[in-house]
Parts: sequence; structure tokens; C-alpha cells
Amino acid sequence: MSGRVPGALGVLVLAAVFAVLQLANVTGRDTPDTRNYLSYALSLTGESKHAAATATIDYVCASRAERARRDQSVHVVRFHRADPSAEVLAECREQEWAVVRPRLAAGQTGGHTVPYMSERFMAIFEARPGYPVFLVPFVLAFGVTWGLWAAGVVIAVVGGVLVFLILRNLSVPVPLALSGQALYYVLPCGTTAMRPMTEGLLMALTLAAVWGCALVLRAGRPRAGLALVAGSLLALFTVKHSQALFLGLCLAAAGGVIALRRYRRRRRRLRGRGGPASRDVLALAAVGLAGAAVTLLLARLLHYPSEADSLQDLLTDHFNRPDRKHPWPEFWQLQGNFWVEWLRRQAWQPLFAAALAAGAWGALRRGGAVGGFLVAAAFTGILTQAGHPDINIWGERLIVLAWLLPVVGVPLLLAPGVRRGRVPLPAQGQPDRAGAVG
Repeated sequence: MSGRVPGALGVLVLAAVFAVLQLANVTGRDTPDTRNYLSYALSLTGESKHAAATATIDYVCASRAERARRDQSVHVVRFHRADPSAEVLAECREQEWAVVRPRLAAGQTGGHTVPYMSERFMAIFEARPGYPVFLVPFVLAFGVTWGLWAAGVVIAVVGGVLVFLILRNLSVPVPLALSGQALYYVLPCGTTAMRPMTEGLLMALTLAAVWGCALVLRAGRPRAGLALVAGSLLALFTVKHSQALFLGLCLAAAGGVIALRRYRRRRRRLRGRGGPASRDVLALAAVGLAGAAVTLLLARLLHYPSEADSLQDLLTDHFNRPDRKHPWPEFWQLQGNFWVEWLRRQAWQPLFAAALAAGAWGALRRGGAVGGFLVAAAFTGILTQAGHPDINIWGERLIVLAWLLPVVGVPLLLAPGVRRGRVPLPAQGQPDRAGAVG
């Protein structure tokens, strides 16, 4: 065998290393949303509301107790004190049941989620069955704790593998494609994907849609690519329909801009019409637009929470305060304040902004038309954050989709230098019939 590591072997090695590293934190990854998704999944397995509540509360409180034990073990004043786990566990259970038990007794037992909050708020999670359905086989096979961990590993690993596949379809050498996979694991993408919440699955499905674009434009497989994009949008609807809407609109906009630029350029040069490559781009735009339209239609037919509900949820602290009479002016004021503060923090710690700039440069300069669709997909992270302009939301998880841009774009930016270094590059599909964006 030559000195090169075969791509498939490299992908498996990186995935295995990532999975082993995650054993360091089997618990303690939960977020406030975890209990809603977990209780939904347990309900789908046939558990009663009380049993689902018991298992969910036990998981959340065990994680909280584990974090308290770890924090105390390294506290410079309290490290020598007794293990606080039992006390924290008992206090957490008491607090959680004090909220859930009265709601169950009052008859708030509709839907699949355990009533941790008001019915109006829980309706938001009732409209997201995709992630709980994904959790079901893992919870049944491994139990709650290890099931959630295993599901997170699978989601994160798949995301990294999709990054590798996208880069290979863009004719990026194997070493750099593996670097893209590694970047996905070590940047906030991997950390967030391991959290028991929807964002990891959202990233994987968004990457699947970008891979579909690459199959259409670079691999000469338009049917498979268009089907993959359409399937990803449909799956996204079940996980979080706002992401399906954002991605569909962004893909449609990107396709329209790319096709228009090509048409104008060809018209100047040849005084002719767009060829097959432009039709492929327009086909992707049409699928994106259709996905957005179907999302809006299905959301109305299924009576999913509307943008007005989401707005009131944001401004009333999850419906714990009276509805705002004039929410939109307040929202736009908050929106302006948020982005001013966000930019100030980026100027203070500009790693994210620099990574976005490098990723965009690589995507648009080296990725051809696929790079344009990648930028559009990553922009959904900005839109998601704009829909929830709350600077205190934990972990900046809403904007995490924007990290897909540097994950794929930076290896693209470095690819010419690696090729000049004489790294062997096997033939990869058909040449880019789509050409460059600009």
C-alpha cells in the first residue's frame, strides 16, 4: 500500500477518535430543551406521561448532580468538602416535580411532551417530531443516558462524513477533505451536535442538502442530487420547520442569483441563452422554492405555531408574562440592539468573524456554484439567530449553522496550495458544468 491513507479509512479513523473522546462526557450535556425532546421520545415508545416525566427528570437531575460534583472537585475553596451529588439530585427532583406534578394533576396531559411549561409553549415542541423519532431506537436499545449519548455520536459523525463527501465532490484532495471532517468535530459544530437537541440533526440535514447541490453540479447526478435536496427539506420540516423554510428560501435565492449572473455573462459573450448548467442551477432553486412553499402550506394545515407565536414567546419570556400589544416595533428595536452588541463582541473576539470571512472566500472563489449554495445554507444560521435576538441564549447554538461555512470553505481555500504540493488527486466525477459564481 502506498503512503497515502485511503479516504474511507481516514473517515472511519476520525469518526472513531471523535466517538472515543466523547466518552469523557457521557452526561452533563443536557440543555433546557432536552427534557422536552426526551419526554416526547419516551412517549413515542409507549411510556405514560408519569413514567416519561420520571425518566426525564431523573436524567436531567443526574446530569445536574454530576456537573455539581465536577465543579466542586476543582473549586479552590470547596474542593475538600463532601460530594454534593445526593443533595443536588434530591433538590433538583423536588424542584422539577413541583412544576410537573400539578400540571399533570390538572389534566395537562395532551400531546407527547411532559408539561414542564404552559400548553402554549409546549406546542412549539409538539411541532418538532423529527428529532424525538430519531431518538426512539437509541433510547429503546441503550436506555436514556447511553441512548442520548449514542444518538449524539451518530448525528455528529454523520455531519463530519457529509463534510468529507461534499469536499471530495468539489475535487478537494483527500487530506484536506479529512481536515474538513476534523474541523466539523473540533469547532462548535461537533460540540453542539453532541447536545441532546435539534441543532445537530439540523446541521446534518443542511449538509445533506449541500451535498445534493454538489451531486447535481459537480458529479453529474442531477436526479439523485435533486432528490437529496428535496428529501433534506422534507426531513427538516419534521425536525424544525423554520429551518426548512429558511433553507428553502436561501437555496432559491442563491440559485436565482447564480443563474442570473451566468445568463448576463453568457449574453455579453455569446449573445445566447443559458445552457444545461444554468438549468441545473434553476432546478435547485425551484426545489428550494417549492420546499419553502410546502413548508408554509403544511405548517398552516397542521396548525403549527406561527411567527406571531414565536414573537410572543421571545418577548414574554416563554409566555410567562402577558402578551405584548405591539410586538413588532419592540422586536425590530431589539433586533437592532442585538446586532450592535453582537458585532461589538465579535470585534473583541473576532475568531468567528474571521472564520466566516475565510470560509466565504474559499466557497465563492474555489467552490464554483456549489460554493454559492454553501454560503446560502450557512446563512440560515444568521437568519435563525435573527429570529431569536436574545444575546443570553446558551452557547450561541442558534447561529451554529453558520460554522458550516468555514468547515467546508477553509479546506476549499487551501486546496490549490495542496495541489501544488503534488498531493495525488484521483479523478472525481465530471468537471464543474456550473462554473464559477462570479
